Amino acid sequence: MNKRPRTIQIFLPSGDPSGIRIAEQTTSIIRVIEVPRSEMAEFVNMPESKQVGLYFLVSGDNKEECYIGQSGDVGSRLMQHHKSEAKDWERALVLISLTNNLTQTHVLYLESISIEKAKSCQRYDLLNGNGGQNPHIPIPLKADCDEIHDTSSLLLATLGYPIFEPLTEPTTEKAEQTFICNRAGVDAKGMYTSEGMVILKGSSAPMTTKRKTDQRFYDKRDALIAKGVVTTDGQRFVFERDYLFRTPSGASMCLLLGTSNGWVDWKTDRGVTLHDHQGRTLESATELANGVN
Repeated sequence: MNKRPRTIQIFLPSGDPSGIRIAEQTTSIIRVIEVPRSEMAEFVNMPESKQVGLYFLVSGDNKEECYIGQSGDVGSRLMQHHKSEAKDWERALVLISLTNNLTQTHVLYLESISIEKAKSCQRYDLLNGNGGQNPHIPIPLKADCDEIHDTSSLLLATLGYPIFEPLTEPTTEKAEQTFICNRAGVDAKGMYTSEGMVILKGSSAPMTTKRKTDQRFYDKRDALIAKGVVTTDGQRFVFERDYLFRTPSGASMCLLLGTSNGWVDWKTDRGVTLHDHQGRTLESATELANGVN
């Protein structure tokens, strides 16, 4: 997604910030509607529910699972999902057009590229059994769909669902942004982003610790093993893909299997702690701003 300043409007039809939320970019005709499963009846009474649309079903309780689908009557399709016990989901995110001009061809293509890009980003475990249909479409229509996808990615992320956002961005300054955790046999690298600490693929740590610890740390590690995020040879566990933790301490505690202050345990290759590194960055920015003023 092209990062540039943009204005997003979020409307609360009932005034409840945890209820139905409608997000749109002020210069676009694309709208994303977030619908709690408990308010599905309210959504199907909205005129938008009768449209052709793309939808995302996301799980609760930090399961990070998502199902992507499309329908010519998105409200009716969501009601089928609501009545079925086959999928465990808590919120639906529905992409429609303000001018009601999306066709079945649009959403079939959007479904296909959404599944492909969601798999690539690995933010959510996709529950789709296949990659969706990928219809042959004219180049002008493809260009429109790609723009719609970019807008929907922004709106979804704004609502708190960064399904298509890469965990890390390619950068020429990657060496300065990479941090190391190497206590107690840990051999891990991470990147600190606006969302938290991303442990990078290939990072590893011992399966056990000599420190006094709580079972919850082992439970977190075992949950990642069950999801396929990490693998083990019995002695060490290894991250098979980049994985986001909301805090630096959450990341280091998972690796160390015990309590940890991530602001201290994550360091640059020169031994500068994350805390000090961020402090120096802030000081430099302040000095630059004062110099400009």
